[in-house]
Amino acid sequence: MPNEHIVCAAVTEPGPGPVRLKSYRALPADFSQNDVHLNAASSSVTNDHHVPEEDKTENTEEKSPPAETEPPKNVEVAQGESPGLTSSGGHALWTVHRDGEVQLRMEKYGFGSEPPMTIHQFVREAVIKYGDYMALGTKTGDNWHMMSYKEYYLACWKAAKSYLKLGLERFHGVGILGFNSAEWLIADVGAIFAGGLVVGIYTTNSPDACEYVINHSQANVLVVENDTQLQKIFQVREKLSYVKAIVQYKGEIKEKRPDLYSWNEFMALGESVPNQELEDILDSQKPNQCCMLIYTSGTTGQPKGVMLSHDNLTWMSGMATSGLKLNSPPKQQESVVSYLPLSHVAAQVMDIWLPMKIGGTTYFAQPDALKGTLSVTLREVRPTVFLGVPRVWEKMQEKMKEVGASSSMFKRKVAAWAKATGFQKNMKWMNGETDFSLSYYVAKWLVFSKVRTALGLDRCAHYFSGAAPLTRDTMEFFLSLDIPVCELYGMSESTGPHTITHRDCFRLMSCGKVMHGCKNLIYQKDQEGIGEVCFWGRHVFMGYLDMEDKTREAIDEWGWLHSGDLGKMDSDGFLYITGRIKELIITAGGENVPPVPIEDLVKQKIPIISFAMLVGDKAKFLSMLLTLKCQVDLNTGEPQDDLSPEALEFCRKLGSKSKKVSDIVDGKDRLVYEAIEKGIADVNSEAISNAQKIQKWMILPKDFSIFGGELGPTTKLKRPIVTKMYQQQIESFYQ
Repeated sequence: MPNEHIVCAAVTEPGPGPVRLKSYRALPADFSQNDVHLNAASSSVTNDHHVPEEDKTENTEEKSPPAETEPPKNVEVAQGESPGLTSSGGHALWTVHRDGEVQLRMEKYGFGSEPPMTIHQFVREAVIKYGDYMALGTKTGDNWHMMSYKEYYLACWKAAKSYLKLGLERFHGVGILGFNSAEWLIADVGAIFAGGLVVGIYTTNSPDACEYVINHSQANVLVVENDTQLQKIFQVREKLSYVKAIVQYKGEIKEKRPDLYSWNEFMALGESVPNQELEDILDSQKPNQCCMLIYTSGTTGQPKGVMLSHDNLTWMSGMATSGLKLNSPPKQQESVVSYLPLSHVAAQVMDIWLPMKIGGTTYFAQPDALKGTLSVTLREVRPTVFLGVPRVWEKMQEKMKEVGASSSMFKRKVAAWAKATGFQKNMKWMNGETDFSLSYYVAKWLVFSKVRTALGLDRCAHYFSGAAPLTRDTMEFFLSLDIPVCELYGMSESTGPHTITHRDCFRLMSCGKVMHGCKNLIYQKDQEGIGEVCFWGRHVFMGYLDMEDKTREAIDEWGWLHSGDLGKMDSDGFLYITGRIKELIITAGGENVPPVPIEDLVKQKIPIISFAMLVGDKAKFLSMLLTLKCQVDLNTGEPQDDLSPEALEFCRKLGSKSKKVSDIVDGKDRLVYEAIEKGIADVNSEAISNAQKIQKWMILPKDFSIFGGELGPTTKLKRPIVTKMYQQQIESFYQ
């Protein structure tokens, strides 16, 4: 019976509270064991699902689960709490309470059975193993100031005692608002030591957005970077009823206030706090308690506070570092450059927790990294691991194309030959072949090594992309330069990664295989094997803070986390994401259209296009909003009217004299419009049905940006926001 369930698990009877399982082998009925995918090494018993026994309390009939109408039997419900959150029989899989505890999804043996640990135990283990190795690198002037793991730990200890001095209460927030720095990490780890909940706040947030996160997390202490961020807080200070103190960690304090401290003042505050006071708090902490809140971008309503436990972070770090084949001293010390927002789970994982697990070094880029200085930092640091969001890789690609276009004819021919050789080699590698031609080694010597050196990636062995899908064009571009960019797939609710890829486990356009100790379910598959991607494992979050309805939407009654992403698995266990359920465009004719593949193809066919956004939900046909590649103000990130060098080259080849976006929009440049029309026709020729063809399109006068609000902090397209901003233009397609 399609889309109905049985449960292959020992369960208490369903009730309105969070699911409580006695064993963790839960499956919808319309799935066989082969529908649950694991990393081949992630369990010592592959596809060994629990078979219900006659004397167990289990539903084995092929019918829908009973409606959740009453609390589970034999469960004591504490007064004032939702049924199922606490019981004499143990904890539930999720909670919405800041001081709640959850049942860890432990396996009996193999991956997933590792002993749980708190953040403090995790950090102590790193100090014992790597105490004298360098943990953090900060550039001051022309010099790098390094901090060892021992120094890092002691600084976190001091910060924790200072938080206690300021009155930080258990399970209350510590909001951190600023660019990545050693102080950011010390404030982060110190807050967890002190029993608080660390809360990263995006630097691009408005004062009102900051107010919501601060109040929702009940933050007692705020740590801000500079006066710019401080002024945001001052605008809403009277509304921040939980805040007791503010710490500014960069620059001079311009206006003295009783509740405002410099970083040095803050670090000295805790000297009078006895160590025993902090030790008592550390002893009381449990791995299944919350220690961090990651706030989602809130493109469809207020942001949700994703509650992550100590175990979420510590266990995930172990599985990810082993799965990605990252090294530890003394064999090799890995290094990363920190530049993505630490309020995002991807940066938290890559810049703080993974390096700590393996004794790596985190170097901090300059605050204007995404405005042009990242390349300088990369060339100085020469990291061994690099994570870029798709927009970063795309910008690198654009810059390299610009350089290539200005080279001599001979150099361009050599580069084209080398790229063809590199692509062929990596496709062979992907298919398990290791015998490469002499031409590859010549190309490596002539081209690839020079490209890596120019990028600052000559020591890099691990190239990753995350937070959004990478286009095929960009992936193939870097693959041809012998830089296999491996996609990591996951979400805040899975503590970052769920599937991982590395150069020895790679498929073009795949997100890789399920991380050790985790399980993957493709729910409600269609004829092509595409369905919703669901997660299971110790990386699955605790719940959304104070949002029970939203938590129920994310975690089903059998404990599976529903990602909202559509995907399929191949026969080798590689996951491919095909779209997002909420992003699906359903035409008036009832056809489901995933927009991303069409948008990516448009950008590939028409190199002058920066962003393409497909529209047409409930409409008779599809239309598209387009933006052109242009220069960006390096100080503000605001798109300018001047075309980018790649866009200028595109115009030059057409015989167009346009230099600015305004020279082209509204049909001013016939040559460019004709070229775009031809590109759209090429895209339409590859459409699988007439309903998936683009009938109308429009060039917008300004590119999308974080500055303009169309992109999120990790440069992901905020479709609901764009739809609202350009509602009039979209409506004009259908008038």
